[in-house]
Amino acid sequence: MVKMASGSVSSHLFSHSTRPVLWLCLLLFIGLGWGPETQARGLPDFTKLVEENEAAVVNISTVGEKPDPRQRQGQPRDDQLEEFFRFFGPPNGRSAPRQRRSLGSGFIVDETGYVITNNHVVEGAAEIVVRLSDRSEYIAELIGTDPRSDLALLKVAAEDDLPYLKIGDSEDLKVGEWVLAIGSPFGFDYSVTAGIVSAKGRSLANPQLGNYVPFIQTDVAINPGNSGGPLFNLKGEVVGINSQIYSNSGGFMGVSFAIPIDMVMEVVAQLKDNGRVLRGWLGVEIMELTRDLALGFGLDRPRGALVSRVMPDSPAAKGGIKEEDIIVEFNGKPIDRSGELPQYVGRARVGEDSELTVIREGREQTLSINIGELPGSLTARTQVEQPGSEKNRLGILARNLSAELQERLSLSSGVEVTEVDGIAAQAGLRPGDVILRMRNRAVANTDTLAAIVAEVNAGDIIPVLVLRQDRRIFLPLKVPAEE
Repeated sequence: MVKMASGSVSSHLFSHSTRPVLWLCLLLFIGLGWGPETQARGLPDFTKLVEENEAAVVNISTVGEKPDPRQRQGQPRDDQLEEFFRFFGPPNGRSAPRQRRSLGSGFIVDETGYVITNNHVVEGAAEIVVRLSDRSEYIAELIGTDPRSDLALLKVAAEDDLPYLKIGDSEDLKVGEWVLAIGSPFGFDYSVTAGIVSAKGRSLANPQLGNYVPFIQTDVAINPGNSGGPLFNLKGEVVGINSQIYSNSGGFMGVSFAIPIDMVMEVVAQLKDNGRVLRGWLGVEIMELTRDLALGFGLDRPRGALVSRVMPDSPAAKGGIKEEDIIVEFNGKPIDRSGELPQYVGRARVGEDSELTVIREGREQTLSINIGELPGSLTARTQVEQPGSEKNRLGILARNLSAELQERLSLSSGVEVTEVDGIAAQAGLRPGDVILRMRNRAVANTDTLAAIVAEVNAGDIIPVLVLRQDRRIFLPLKVPAEE
C-alpha cells in the first residue's frame, strides 16, 4: 500500500504540467555545456606540456648529513611559523651518514647545465647528485645559495647540451589561471599535479630570514620532494619554483606556495656573477597597521607600513625617515600592506636613490633614500625584567630604566612595564615591554608618561611604541568613551 501510494503520487507529480519543465531543464543543462563531453573538452590538456618539458626536470639527492635534524623531519624553524612546513628530507626523516637521500627536485635553465632548486634541498649537503629523466647522474657543483629567498644554483658538467626549460613572466600570472607542477614527491619521480593560482604576492614573514619573497599561492598538490621543482603556465613556461605548503599535518591541505620566477632569475643572475645576493636595505622595523592604529594616526583606512624603529646610521636615518612615519609608496609602487615593502626594497639597486612617500602627522611627504646593502645579520638585544613602582589610569605599572638596562638595550630614555591590567592589557601591552613613545611623543621617564596619560581624553585611540625583546611594535590603546 505504501509503495502504491508513493508510485501514484510520483506519477501525478511527473505528469502533465511538470513534464515540459523537466524537458526545459534538460535542454538548458545541455545548452549551457554541462554535459560530460563538453565539460571534459573545457578542461586543459596537459599531455603535450609534460612531454615537452619533463626531460629538463631533475631529481636531486645528497650524500652527507644536514646540520639541523629538525629540518630533515620537516619541522618548522620558528614557533611563529609552526604551520609552515618547508620540504626537508625523505618521508621518514632518517638517514645514515653516507646514505643517499632523495630530497627534492630542480630544473635545468640552460644547455650548459645550470640547475635551480631550493636552498633547503641542498643546505649542508656534502655531495649533491642530480639525476635526469634518462637516469643519467651528475655530481653537481654548488655555485651559490640565498637562504633569504630559499634558492640555490647548481652546475653539472655534461658532454652534450642538456634540455632546458623556457622561462616565463610571473607578473603576467592571473588569479584563477591553470598551473602545473612536475617533481618527485616522496621520491616518485616525474609526478605531475595541476591546479589554479589562488593568490599572488603572499607574504610569509620569517623572523629569522626576513620577508623578501612575494609568493604565488596555488592549490596544486605539493608534497615533500616537490621542493625546487618548476611551476608551469599553460604555455609550458616556468612561472615559479614550488617551495612551501601550509599544513597542520605536514601533508598537503590545498594551500601551496611558489617563488615567482621573476625574482628567481634576478637571484640566479647574482649567484652566477658573485656567488651571493646583494639585497637592498633601508634600516627600519615596520609593522602592519590595524584599523585602530590607522584611526589613531588619522588615516581613514589601514594602509602602508608603519615605521616602529629607525636604526642608527642606516639609509633610512640618513634619508630622514622617522618613527611613526607610514610608508605608503616605494619608487611609484603603492604599499597597501607592510609585507610588500621589504620585497620592493630587497630588489632595489644598492647605492642608488629610491623615492619613498610617507604620511607624517597626517600629511604626505616624499623622501629620497640612498639604498644600502642588507647586512648579513643584525645583533639581537635581550631585555631584563625588573619590578616597577608607579601606576596610571590606563592600567600601566612602570619604572624608569636602570643604567644597566639602558646600556644593554642601547637606550637613553623609556620606561619599563612591570604590570598591566585594564585598557593596557586589552591593547596587548605586556610586562617587560619598554614604552618608547606615546601619543606621538617620546617617553623619557615615568614623569613624561604620567604627563601624557593625564592629557588622554575619553574615546581616544593612542598609538604606543614599545620595545619587546629585539622588536619595536605599535599598540593601539583604546580609551572608552566613558571611563
